[in-house]
Amino acid sequence: MAKAGAAVAVEAGDTIPRIKLEGIEQRYGAGQSEVLALTGVDLEIGHGEFLVLLGPSGCGKTTLLRIIAGLQTPTSGTVSIHGRPLWEKGRRNDKAMAELGVVFQDANMFPWLTIEDNIALPMKLSGVGKAERRRRANELCELVGIHGFEKRWPRELSGGMRQRAAIARGLSCNPNILLMDEPFGALDAMTRDQMNLELQRIWMESGCSIVLVTHSIREAVFLADRVLLLSPRPGRMDTFKDVELERPRDTYVQTTAAFQSIERQLRKRLDTFS
Repeated sequence: MAKAGAAVAVEAGDTIPRIKLEGIEQRYGAGQSEVLALTGVDLEIGHGEFLVLLGPSGCGKTTLLRIIAGLQTPTSGTVSIHGRPLWEKGRRNDKAMAELGVVFQDANMFPWLTIEDNIALPMKLSGVGKAERRRRANELCELVGIHGFEKRWPRELSGGMRQRAAIARGLSCNPNILLMDEPFGALDAMTRDQMNLELQRIWMESGCSIVLVTHSIREAVFLADRVLLLSPRPGRMDTFKDVELERPRDTYVQTTAAFQSIERQLRKRLDTFS
C-alpha cells in the first residue's frame, strides 16, 4: 500500500483493488506449436502501491504488463481496473483504460514534435484544449525535472531526459495507474540510479499505483513495496516479497543489511531457475 508521503486520493472505505487479475492465462499458437506463456495468475494491486515484476527472460513479465495495459487480451481470465472490467464484449472499456498510463523502454518521442507537444499528445487525442494541454505539460516537466526544456526537440535531450519526458507523457492524462516496461534498461548505471530516485519521488508526489517490469534485482528492491517473482515459462506467480524499507529511500539504503538480505533471497530463488 501507499507509503508515507504519497498523496493518494482514496475515498474513505474504498477497499476495491486498483488492479485485479483473475485466472489469467496466455497461449500463443495452436496444436503442436502452441506455447503457454502465462498460467494461473491471480493478483490484486492496491491504491498507491508500487509493484515490481521480476523474473528470468521469457517468463512472461512483459506479456503480463501488456495484458494489464489492455494491449492484448488474455486467452482466459479477467482484468478489472478499480472494479471495472477492462474488456467488455470484446472491446476495451474506455473508463477503465482512462485510469492507465504506459511507459516503455524506448522513450518513443516523435522527433517532429517539441518535448511539450510530445507530452501533451495523449491529451490532444482525448480532446483537451490547447491552453490546458500546455499548462499540464509544463506542470509535468516541473514534476519530472525537465523544466526549461519544453520547447526543445527530442534529439536535443539525453537519454535520461527523454525518459523523464516519457514518464511525463504517461502521467499527462492523470492516470491512477502507471505501467512501466523496463523504462531505464537502456540507460547507463549512474543515470539509471538517478532515474530510480526520481521515479520514487514522482510516485510519492503523484500518488498513483505503479507496476514496473525489470530484470534488475537491485532496482526491484530499491523501488518496490512488493516484488512479484515469476517462474520460468509458463510464467506463474512464484514468490511475493514485501520490501519494508523506509521511504524515501536513497542510494545508501543498498548498503544496509536489510536491503541486501532481500536482494540475496530473491537472487537465491532466481538462481534455482537456471
